[in-house]
Amino acid sequence: MNATLGSWFVALGLTASLLGVLNAVRGLATRSAVHLARTRWYVVAVGVAAVGQFAVMERALITRDFTVAFVAQHGSHRTPALFNVATLWSALEGSILLWVLVLVGYLVLVAYRFRDRLTDPMVGWLLLVMLAVCAFFFLLLAGPAHPFGRFDPWPGFDGPGPNPLLQNHVLMAFHPPVLYLGYVGFTVPFAFAIASLATGRMGEGWLLETRRWTLLAWGCLTVGILLGAWWSYEVLGWGGYWAWDPVENASFLPWLTGTAYLHSV
Repeated sequence: MNATLGSWFVALGLTASLLGVLNAVRGLATRSAVHLARTRWYVVAVGVAAVGQFAVMERALITRDFTVAFVAQHGSHRTPALFNVATLWSALEGSILLWVLVLVGYLVLVAYRFRDRLTDPMVGWLLLVMLAVCAFFFLLLAGPAHPFGRFDPWPGFDGPGPNPLLQNHVLMAFHPPVLYLGYVGFTVPFAFAIASLATGRMGEGWLLETRRWTLLAWGCLTVGILLGAWWSYEVLGWGGYWAWDPVENASFLPWLTGTAYLHSV
């Protein structure tokens, strides 16, 4: 049941995001206020899909539903409750589920923030770009990173559980989500930049709006990096935060870029 329901939510998210992009393109091309205003309903559908698929996977992990391949590969009856919840973002497929949830959360916030300006071409482009990014990640979930594959467990089956190194600190429950709030948050200023280029409206208040969203993303990324640095000193073999390997660079270099960007707007 969980595998089927989760797959349906992935299909809903992919369909709604693609249709939302097409609707926004049509609205912008024909300057149709009706189509631009209608984009909000596609945002709602994408939001339902993102929350639904995340909730279904958490339910499968909590109930140890080993008929879901992701749970069979990464879940276990031996995993403590807190880390069982955090198992979702301990592997690729689940991490993308979390990524999509955060991304769609930002999309919904942007749509709500500009709910009175949905017919403005600037907002139309803003939502179009964010829906296109959502479509890309839903496409990953529907294809190479599909998290709701099926598995036929035998009687008494128990999965291996997440990596033991990911079960040694309570920060496993907080570090990745906060870091993702930072990573994904930069989608908003990116969408603002594309919208301003597409509309030719460079000198308006979009820079101020962009700065606010960028500060939010940059702040979350900063906190996420600090939590990761703290955690890394607690784990034998990680060598501390300043080991300068790809794991550290993956968060530190975007932070440097975001810091430079903040000084330019």
